[in-house]
This record gives sequence, structure tokens and C-alpha cells, in this order.
Amino acid sequence: MGEASRTTASTAAVDEHLLKSFFAEVSEVERDNEVLRILSCFKLNPFEHLNLSFDSSPDDVKKQYRKLSLLVHPDKCKHPKAQEAFGALAKAQELLLDQQERDYVLTQVQAAKDELRAKRRKQMKKDAASKAKSLVDEGKYEQEFERSDEFQQQLKLKVREILTDQEWRRRKMQMRISEEEGRVKKDEEEQREMWKRKREHEEQWEGTREKRVSSWRDFMKTGKKGKKGEIRPPKLKTEDPNKSYVQRPVKKG
Repeated sequence: MGEASRTTASTAAVDEHLLKSFFAEVSEVERDNEVLRILSCFKLNPFEHLNLSFDSSPDDVKKQYRKLSLLVHPDKCKHPKAQEAFGALAKAQELLLDQQERDYVLTQVQAAKDELRAKRRKQMKKDAASKAKSLVDEGKYEQEFERSDEFQQQLKLKVREILTDQEWRRRKMQMRISEEEGRVKKDEEEQREMWKRKREHEEQWEGTREKRVSSWRDFMKTGKKGKKGEIRPPKLKTEDPNKSYVQRPVKKG
């Protein structure tokens, strides 16, 4: 076994020992508090669920998930919502280990930083002392501020705002797509119903063909449409145009 392999194995053993020591000291109250913390997190931000900073690596995600999941595991935690918290952690890890999902969240984080930086630059223009200090230390003043708890809290809230806005836009788009799909489906159903009625009409028309042919033959024989076997006498015209009734002809002489 090489030196590097021995070092890796030794580090893993130390981590395992520290993890076991940590859980041995954790009280039931601390487990319950962690369940409540997880469930109170902003649902669209997986970094919050795992209690990680936005610059955490995938390895950091795995380590933190292992630690927190054991802390709130339903077999070890008696809190009634431990299972729900455990599931939220699993979902958070899944999202942050998916490169596409991770990139999406980090894109929103960058947008939040850009907004906060623009706002701060605007404020500093009004504060001559802060502006001068920023110019002298070549940006170190701003870097220090972005590492501060104040900035991190502002960033956390701004990320929530942007993620909420993006989710709302996504849902609205999904709603429009669903409405359009519903409209297309309705049109297709109406078209099918129209063709069904047309076929039924054609079948009905074809089904009465013999009856129509027979009626036509009767008409050709009698000269008039009528019931089969019925012969109607011709109407007599009145000689007096002022009389509304039919007058039989009167023989003259």
C-alpha cells in the first residue's frame, strides 16, 4: 500500500471516529431542534437544508448530508416529523449533486450577488469615506464585507427572493402550457365528435336508401307523393275566383 493510500485510509478512520464521538454526545433535544431547523428552511434552496454556504463543493455536500441524515434519521430521532426532515435532506443532496440543478441554483446566487453589489456601489457613492477606503485597498474592503455575516444574511434573503420569482415564472409558464394543451385536446375532441356525427348521418342516409328509392318509384307511378297504396283525386278549381271553396262544375243547358 502506497503512502497516499495509507494517508487516505487514516483520514477516513479519523473522520469516522469523530463522527461517532459527535453522535454519542448529541442529545434528543438537539436532534429535535435539527428536525425543526430543516423543516423551517426555504424549500427552494437546498443549501439551506444542508446548512452549507453557497461555495460548498460536492464533497462538502456528501459529508454534510451524512452527518445531518444520521442526526435526524427516524430510527435514531423520536421527533414525529423526523421522516419528513430526513426526506428533505435527501432531496437537497440529490439536487446539489445534479450538475444541472446545482448550476441553476448557483446562477440565481450570482444574480443575487450582482444585485447586492450594485446596491452597495450606489450607497457608497453617497459615502465619501467608504468610497475612498475601497479605492485605496483595491477591493479588499469589499471582499471583507462580502465575507461578513451581514452580507451573507442579505445574500440568503436575496437568493430566496430570486428563487421565488423564478419558481413563480416557471409555474405560470407551466400553467399556460397546460391551458394550451387543454385547448388543443378540446379542439381535437370536437373534431372527432364532428366527424362521428358526419359518419352517423352518412350511415343513416345510406340506411334509408331503399325507402327513398321506393318512394321515388311510387311518385313516378302516381304522379304525387303519398302513402304507399294511396291514390288522391285531383282538386277541382272553382269557377268563381271570389269564392274560397271548391265549386263543382255545373252543366249548362
